[in-house]
Amino acid sequence: MEINTLLSGSETIIGREELIEKISSGVKLKVKFGVDPTRPDLTFGHLVVFNKLKQFQDAGHDTILLIGDYTARIGDPSGRSDLRPELTASEVDENAETYLDQAFKILDSSKTTVRRNSEWFSKMTFADALNLTRKMTVAQMLERDDFSKRFKANQPISMVEFMYPLIQGYDSVILESDIEIGGSDQLFNMLVGRNLQKDIGMNTQAVLTMPLLVGLDGVRKMSKSYDNYIAFNDSAKDIFGKAMSLSDEAMWEYFQLLLNYPDTQIEEMKQLHPMDAKKALAESLTSLFFEDTVAKKEREEFSKVFSKGKVPEEMPTFSLSSLSLDKESLLNVLASTEKFGSKGEIRRLVKQGAIKLDNIRVDDPEMELGFEPEQNDMVIKAGKKIFIRIEK
Repeated sequence: MEINTLLSGSETIIGREELIEKISSGVKLKVKFGVDPTRPDLTFGHLVVFNKLKQFQDAGHDTILLIGDYTARIGDPSGRSDLRPELTASEVDENAETYLDQAFKILDSSKTTVRRNSEWFSKMTFADALNLTRKMTVAQMLERDDFSKRFKANQPISMVEFMYPLIQGYDSVILESDIEIGGSDQLFNMLVGRNLQKDIGMNTQAVLTMPLLVGLDGVRKMSKSYDNYIAFNDSAKDIFGKAMSLSDEAMWEYFQLLLNYPDTQIEEMKQLHPMDAKKALAESLTSLFFEDTVAKKEREEFSKVFSKGKVPEEMPTFSLSSLSLDKESLLNVLASTEKFGSKGEIRRLVKQGAIKLDNIRVDDPEMELGFEPEQNDMVIKAGKKIFIRIEK
């Protein structure tokens, strides 16, 4: 694989000249990417970096997937303006179990070295930890943008969070990594690893950052914490539907970062109607995790339901008699499906005219649902995406 391909799409490359020299020499490099199992799901934000790691893997380099089961208990403060919630060891272990199955949907498991940083940090003594803290000063830590902002705003910064960049950097020392790949918000942490390697006379890792993928809200980076993400484990319907919810402006970034479309191909896509381009995007993203036939079916189903106003063939189904409600009102029935955040959300949708019962607009959230003698079911549509079938 050409060097230009391996380095393409990167936002920042530290140690570029040395890296190009190493790649050109044909030496097999250790390429590290670390993920903290803070939630059960990997997201398409991770996919940007996984794609780059896969390119190095396909080029014959040693790829190291580091599961940060120890650092996850601390919580990476990168890009944050507040403290991260503390996770228990059992929560981290449960999340970590799902990560490999998801990661190997992209990476070749037979060519991937998996490590967990609890292997070395669980054995570290308090004296070892104190010695590690000598490697950086408070002033250096406050050079981090997020720390600096929180300090100036008198927001708390725990000493444990101060330790996080050092801990991530120490991973690079243990693994003797030649390259570390991560999102652009990880640049400071990865540079710490480079400095720690240099401090002990080790060959320093090149640092390669990838752009942060904007989330479904079109504003903040895609993150499990912000709940604006598409997950590796999402259903085909959810991947397709979430991709279709993107703004026209945001979708081009997804073509570039997730599908590796070159600029020329993106310009060709821009000649299409935005809806057609977005359907092509959603189908391609779905195909990354499901068979092409499944992705094509989702596209056909989406077109049938949303473009032609038809009812989907499959939808969540609930029996009215089994709900055991004191009052079988539309409000109570919808709330019992757990498809809505609150009854207040349902009332707002009704007020906005966004709820239909058998294609007839509903104006009263307290209306009681009832079946005609020959009627077996009814379909409730809420907004553009939620369809619910209610049976007797």
